[in-house]
Amino acid sequence: MSQNASVAPSIMGTYRRFPLTLVEGRGSEVYDEKGQRYLDFLAGISVNALGHAHPVLVKALADQSQKLWHVSNLYNILPQETCADLLVENSGLDQVFFCNSGTEAVEAALKLSRVAAKGIHGADRPVTIAMKNSFHGRTYGSLSVTGQEAYQEPFAPMLPEVRFVDFGDLASLEDQMGDDVAAVLLEPLQAEGGLNVAPSGYLEGVRDLCDKNGSLLIFDEVQVGIGRLGHLFAHQKYGVEPDIMALAKGLGGGFPIGAMMAKGHVSKYFVPGTHASTFGGNPLATAVSSALLEEILKKGFLESVQERSSQLKAELEALTADLNVESEIKGEGMLMGIGFTQPVAPLVGACMEAGLLVGPAGTNVLRLAPPLNLSEVHLREGLAILGKVLKEVLS
Repeated sequence: MSQNASVAPSIMGTYRRFPLTLVEGRGSEVYDEKGQRYLDFLAGISVNALGHAHPVLVKALADQSQKLWHVSNLYNILPQETCADLLVENSGLDQVFFCNSGTEAVEAALKLSRVAAKGIHGADRPVTIAMKNSFHGRTYGSLSVTGQEAYQEPFAPMLPEVRFVDFGDLASLEDQMGDDVAAVLLEPLQAEGGLNVAPSGYLEGVRDLCDKNGSLLIFDEVQVGIGRLGHLFAHQKYGVEPDIMALAKGLGGGFPIGAMMAKGHVSKYFVPGTHASTFGGNPLATAVSSALLEEILKKGFLESVQERSSQLKAELEALTADLNVESEIKGEGMLMGIGFTQPVAPLVGACMEAGLLVGPAGTNVLRLAPPLNLSEVHLREGLAILGKVLKEVLS
């Protein structure tokens, strides 16, 4: 099915849209304007962590909307403090800067790494090392550290002082290290680049190289954090702590919010005037985010995500074993998919027509990122649809 569906002429044509208008959602189900039901296995691209219209989030938003919407960061904001405390208490990082999106969180991380590196070493360290095939956002700073030329080329030249190395290759990273490197930036699991999992020991090796070189380690957990890999933060799954971390997507469960976290020896270099956000930490956003974090942190929730993830992987392995085409299971946790040797756009469209919403990760990977609280019933129904589509389209 074509992704060149018509859209209101008043809206800029920056998206290839499917001919589908969704108007309502409950849990893992969404409905279009004709009342047609779909299972949502994309969750707004890893955003709707608890599905659609979760009652706890609805209540948090409704309650806060009757109190205070916006006052700016000229004043203390109680929901913001609650949200920050939850993030800090459940991570190895010490302070939070709130913003509105993932690309803003990465921008904040890049700025902090630059000013902190200068403060720590007493000299400019202008270089950021980033990974090939990465994705960090659409603003100029985040786009400049995104290792995919297709995103960069229309807007070149990019910002200078960025070096790219192969994800998973410690030798290439070590070769690029030097006393001009402020930070190394990477996704613990490359999401948009094709659900690429870091090789065993790689993240630990990156941490060691950063420590030896006096460079800061930045993890972009915009898509892979907030329970997506079965731990509150992705780095907890791998046992490697960054100095700086970018968050967004699932952090608000659908309400726009981003955050940049850092260890105290780094965050102290963000002083008044160095960075700001008008809407960052808005009472509405942080009230919803706090409610979401409290749900995810309830006893047994993350364990259930891990169990459902294992089930998802096993079902995908069984499903692909019957295919007559080359394929591989990609990703981890509730961010998983199937890699093929051909483009997956036809599969995405066919799944939608069959009542299942999925998406691509790169060109050749079919991505599944369902709500973290996906039921077993919906899991089996969704994979039954997927299996039928794969056999029909790939046979």
